[in-house]
Amino acid sequence: MNETIKTKVLVVGGGPGGYVAAIRAGQLGLDTVLVEADRLGGTCLIRGCIPSKALIHVASKFEELSRHASDDALGIRLSEAPVLNLAESQRWKSGVVDKLNVGVGSLLRKAKVRTLQGWATFLDAKTCSVKTANGDITVQAEHVILANGSVPVELPNLPFGGAVMSSTEVLSLQELPKQLVVVGAGYIGLELGIAFARLGSRVTFVEAGPRILPLYDTQMTKPVEQWLKKHGIAVHLNARAKGLSESSVLTVENGSGPLDIPYDKILVTVGRAPSTNGWGLENMAVDMNGRWVKIDDQCRTSMRNVWAIGDLVGEPMLAHKASAQGEMVAEIIAGHRRSFDPVAIAAVCFTEPEIVGAGLSPDEAKAAGIEIKVATFPFAANGRSLTMEAGVDGGFVRVTARADNHLVLGLHAVGAHASELSGEFALALEMGARIEDLAGTIHVHPTMSEALPEAALATLGRAIHA
Repeated sequence: MNETIKTKVLVVGGGPGGYVAAIRAGQLGLDTVLVEADRLGGTCLIRGCIPSKALIHVASKFEELSRHASDDALGIRLSEAPVLNLAESQRWKSGVVDKLNVGVGSLLRKAKVRTLQGWATFLDAKTCSVKTANGDITVQAEHVILANGSVPVELPNLPFGGAVMSSTEVLSLQELPKQLVVVGAGYIGLELGIAFARLGSRVTFVEAGPRILPLYDTQMTKPVEQWLKKHGIAVHLNARAKGLSESSVLTVENGSGPLDIPYDKILVTVGRAPSTNGWGLENMAVDMNGRWVKIDDQCRTSMRNVWAIGDLVGEPMLAHKASAQGEMVAEIIAGHRRSFDPVAIAAVCFTEPEIVGAGLSPDEAKAAGIEIKVATFPFAANGRSLTMEAGVDGGFVRVTARADNHLVLGLHAVGAHASELSGEFALALEMGARIEDLAGTIHVHPTMSEALPEAALATLGRAIHA
């Protein structure tokens, strides 16, 4: 088979950026081809966001049932402890992934997008060769949207393989490791490490920096630190993994000297890098911004009619950012006037407890020379949180606003189920809300969202329930 396809739009990468771009392009009547080497859905759906959240849900259920087997919490007591079958959990997780994968394919077909499964290698900026199971296909396009995503970063002294895993491999484990060492205490490492600790693994974190979750300020991470301490999970800070011994021991160097940590499995989560190798980027003559593909506020690269979105173009490396960029690019190609200029992109860390943030932290606002008003409201004073056993983890909602005109600059929360506030946070910032807007919006009782107007009222010195 040696077919040549000519198309208006070629999208490379079937993740949340690429498939959204292709669907929107198809909806707008643009002849569109999508190329994906693996399964539709990309890292987020197949190897990242969705399977990790499914595993976190399993861990939450298992820990909750285990608690009911040891005490009479809520008046419920199980006669015996639950038994975990991780292989069965993985089958359930795979069912969720498969359902969403099929759904993406259906949406692409509905939008009349042609999908090619195979590896795309660019010969020049507008031409690529796709190696499929049935032979090579050449695709020539007027517009190219690069949505190639990212890959896990590998440590030179801890290469992936055997007992050393990336987040991809750990999400497919069929047996629970007795001793799991997590190298890297950022959001990926903390999410997965905490999940395995709740499932019953003995987890140890090794972090090269001075604290966990460096993307968040210390006020936000304190409840997570307290959870780790309460559950006896060791966290070694300012520590670097040096290498493995033959006796299943990881040697770590910290300020006190070498430390040997036994392991069954090692999870390395020291970051992700844009996927720029192996598909002919060097043949496209696009400018780079360090390791990222350089773009403008419309996701245009330096090559005419070549666009790049998502993890390929820089932080934040978030699925919802990629989707928004993909939708925008498709509309620009169709002649719409668009630019990518969000006020804030909300982010969630699905730790225990959860962390959600949008906009500036108090420290970031002060560093920018802005005089601010800041206040928090504890979930311990929120009725709905208490009815869900969610008000006892030190969680709160925080509002950061300008002192002069009360424009809201940042909204953050930490606590059980706090991720569900992310949409309201992003909307408030995007709409240019003032403190008075948050305080004056009537929120449903009883819901966790009531903590937001209470925090706003607290910045004005008149919180009702605190």
